[in-house]
Amino acid sequence: MKKTSIYIFPIILLFFSSLSIFGQKKTTIFVEHAKIQSYDESLGKNIERLIGNVLLRHDSTLFYSDSVILNTANRNFKAYGNIHILINDTVELFSDTLYYSGETKIAELFGNVKLIDNKTVLTTKHLIYDRNTDIAYYHNNGKIVNIDNVLTSKEGYYHEKTKIFYFKKDVLLVNPDYTTRSDTMIYNTINETAYFKGPTTIEGNNGTIYCEDGWYDTRNNLSELKKNPVIAQNEQFLSADSIIFNGTNNSGKAFGKVQIKDTVMKVIISGVFGEMWREKGMAYVTDSATAIAYDENDSLFFSADTLWMFFDNQKRAKKILSYYHVRFYRTDLQGKCDSMSYSLEDSVIRLYYKPVLWSENNQLTADSMTITIVNNQPDSLVMYNNAMIIMHDTLDRFNQIKGRNMTGYFSADELKKIHVDGNAQTVFYLEDEQGNLIGINRAEAGTMDIRLKNGEIHTISYNEDPKETTYPPEKFPKEGKKLKGFSWQEDIRPKNKYDIYRKAIKP
Repeated sequence: MKKTSIYIFPIILLFFSSLSIFGQKKTTIFVEHAKIQSYDESLGKNIERLIGNVLLRHDSTLFYSDSVILNTANRNFKAYGNIHILINDTVELFSDTLYYSGETKIAELFGNVKLIDNKTVLTTKHLIYDRNTDIAYYHNNGKIVNIDNVLTSKEGYYHEKTKIFYFKKDVLLVNPDYTTRSDTMIYNTINETAYFKGPTTIEGNNGTIYCEDGWYDTRNNLSELKKNPVIAQNEQFLSADSIIFNGTNNSGKAFGKVQIKDTVMKVIISGVFGEMWREKGMAYVTDSATAIAYDENDSLFFSADTLWMFFDNQKRAKKILSYYHVRFYRTDLQGKCDSMSYSLEDSVIRLYYKPVLWSENNQLTADSMTITIVNNQPDSLVMYNNAMIIMHDTLDRFNQIKGRNMTGYFSADELKKIHVDGNAQTVFYLEDEQGNLIGINRAEAGTMDIRLKNGEIHTISYNEDPKETTYPPEKFPKEGKKLKGFSWQEDIRPKNKYDIYRKAIKP
């Protein structure tokens, strides 16, 4: 029903206009001027022929033409050549041929039709103008020029009193900044604003806008987009439930199911509210803020209270900053921290303020960390200050490595080598070939190099004044089983990509 309402509305107006004549006082069509005025019975009874500079008046409306055939009984006439109608001080109509009914006050114009209302000009082949409602209607292609805006459509009507155009089918709006295509559009010539009611595309030098409902202020280059809105700029896409976009400074505000996607850098950030400043090269989302660095093999999912995205000179995403309650997940790495920086250009992730990182059965903590990704796989890890690694085995024991700083190296998604620099300490459970516990080793050194195999410690090299003691299991001091700062936090580890939203704070 909605699709046909605009189409049938002008017809309904014309129908009720014709009905309204029964309650109107009949008025006369006056012949103000004609070079030749004669009756011609061959044309019918009550028919008058007018030729040469003809001027007719009906109420306050003036009709100019080269010739007229007037029916004085029913007050209808046909006019030919150089038709010019003065509706009021601002509205004029022009055409080649005119049929006018004095009873219905409806004018039908044919050939080179032009309607002028101040700075607005409508041209078409066929136009119906209703003097009762001051509405003009065309159904065979029309063109409207209003200052810098040019609009065309197959069907449309113009309400002279409100200065509003209604367009239907193949609507095209062209101005210096954008070209707009729509199925249905309403255009206000006073504030130069277009309202969209249906699938609409706005194309400009900076990108393309799509929506199915909204408005576009052509004067101020400002738009509000509703119902499936998308702004596409090169390889980036902004979508939401609704968007307010300023085309002058290339900025926008997005509300509800906000998503910013960069297909070149393969990253998506989303949330409930967001803003974007393309010229400044920055955007943010908040409220359930989520980011996905996606890949064919594995993707990194992380959430935070607020996510900022920054762009380079080519307008490509280069960095994501995550603030407060950061949690992330990918199949080979999981973690949490207070804030995080992810450089998309060199694939470096930096974790700040009490970060915790999990890899297989290993838990890594420090004051801050840096993770380098190569070919979408972890390559190296640097842990700064109070670095500690806890390795949980199947017998619920904890091998531990502690030091001032650590550097870890990955291979095939596994942590393979660890270098401990400064105040290195370990607690290491020793087993025989059958997996029986034969001793517990506790060691200290200035630096250490540790190699792992299948997620477990394989060899340890102690450097710089090593001190090492191996205890029988039954004689190992109970207080020595955990190094200072030991904190096993498996309960807050993200279990899957959906668990990143949990506000996990260890008691």
